[in-house]
Amino acid sequence: MKMFASAAAAALLIALPAAAHNHGDKPAAEKAEKAEYAKAKSDIVDTAAAAGSFTTLLAAAEAAGLVDALKGEGPLTVFAPTDEAFAKLPEGTVASLLLPENKDQLAGILKLHVIAGKVKSKDLAGQQIEAETLNGTVSIDGTDGVTVNGAKVISADIKASNGIIHVIDTVLLPAG
Repeated sequence: MKMFASAAAAALLIALPAAAHNHGDKPAAEKAEKAEYAKAKSDIVDTAAAAGSFTTLLAAAEAAGLVDALKGEGPLTVFAPTDEAFAKLPEGTVASLLLPENKDQLAGILKLHVIAGKVKSKDLAGQQIEAETLNGTVSIDGTDGVTVNGAKVISADIKASNGIIHVIDTVLLPAG
């Protein structure tokens, strides 16, 4: 299907079900979409960029020098805060973190959002666990939806070629 030639579009979980309903041969269309979705070609960075709601996260990853790591082989699980999540931080926080002198602090915050390995939402369902990120431990509660240190997962299991993205509504900050 030509509309799914873009791997970034295929990786967007939300776009797939809506597009399936626009084809006459629904079962064939769904099978083709599932096959394309399963073969995500875009990495985490490109998938997030195609989604359009992660410009702050991507700017932060660039400022922290983490883009190459997020484009690496993986697999990685990223709890990706939306632009709206960053906007909930106190005024001036993001601008301050993006300054070169705060690169290490910013990298630490972003690494708190990344788990080495691929963790799907079904792996979290019904569980309360502590998970080790690239910068410490987070508490994940999958008993009523999924939350990570209190941040709600608002969209789960967005596949990328090198891992998976779970969209969250709040930026995770290190304790202390």
